[in-house]
Amino acid sequence: MRAIGYSEFGIAGDVLALHDVAMPEPAAGEVRVKLVFSGVNPSDAKARGGTRPGVLKPPFDLVVPHSDGAGVIDAVGAGVDPARIGARVWIWNGQWQRAFGTAAEAICVPSEQAVALPEGASLEAGATLGIPGLTAAHTVFGGGDIAGQTLFISGGAGAVGHNAVQLAKWGGARVIATASPNAFERVTDAGADHVLEYRAPDLAAQILSLTDGKGVDRAVEVEFGANAPLLAEVVCANGTIAAYGSQLDMAPTLPFGPFLFKAITIDIVLVYILDPAPRVAAIEKLLAALSQGALTPEIHEIMPLEDAALAHERVMTSGRSGAVLLKI
Repeated sequence: MRAIGYSEFGIAGDVLALHDVAMPEPAAGEVRVKLVFSGVNPSDAKARGGTRPGVLKPPFDLVVPHSDGAGVIDAVGAGVDPARIGARVWIWNGQWQRAFGTAAEAICVPSEQAVALPEGASLEAGATLGIPGLTAAHTVFGGGDIAGQTLFISGGAGAVGHNAVQLAKWGGARVIATASPNAFERVTDAGADHVLEYRAPDLAAQILSLTDGKGVDRAVEVEFGANAPLLAEVVCANGTIAAYGSQLDMAPTLPFGPFLFKAITIDIVLVYILDPAPRVAAIEKLLAALSQGALTPEIHEIMPLEDAALAHERVMTSGRSGAVLLKI
């Protein structure tokens, strides 16, 4: 079968190549998914580039990247109900700690990692749910019911943030988001009650004014280090920061005093290693929102499998309006 892979770290165009690999066969407890779309995420590009500290070479002789994808189950291993054959599914953790991910014509994964798509939900949408979807669902709902709360969503135009805005509004929250001015309309259309310029010098004052000085109950944060001082001001007493990124400052100095005297909870989110119970809860939220038409993941661009290197470049370019997919 056709698969995109790499055997050394480097620039996408230098190391990603089309390979002919054996069609995988499902082991006990696994299903094989004939993939239609592969979701490309910044984490995939970073892993391929060798940017993780202390990791000097790929963990396998050939790595087929990408953790997200969607397709149709065409075979099952021992112990899996044959009735699953023909089911439209989306994949989570496709390449996590494994050699072969979703940038291929097929993948075998444990049955629970192939989740049935609700009727009417597209395979394109399904290919975005593994990382952007689960991250959004867990950062929004990981602390429980949000009805009546005020949520602050940093980077509301990003793939995770845009999903989070939709999910938070669906969950009954009042949503304050940040974005660039050229994305205000998109974020408002996603459900944000207020969209603020993320670079505004008086951003904290604007947020506090919108909450009558109380602050927000929960913050979904894409740049934790850079925004820690802001969060110390705008998160209310006993509030929570659900942080899933800190690219601009990976070793931040935190204003511990303000955090302490508000008893702010910092929840660092990495969906790859979610425990089973919160993962199931996040999946259930995604499926319910999709079924009710409350979540429409944005797709920025769909490219052919052979353009994987270009897709890796695109996903690392600022200004995207949604996910980047490969069509298998």
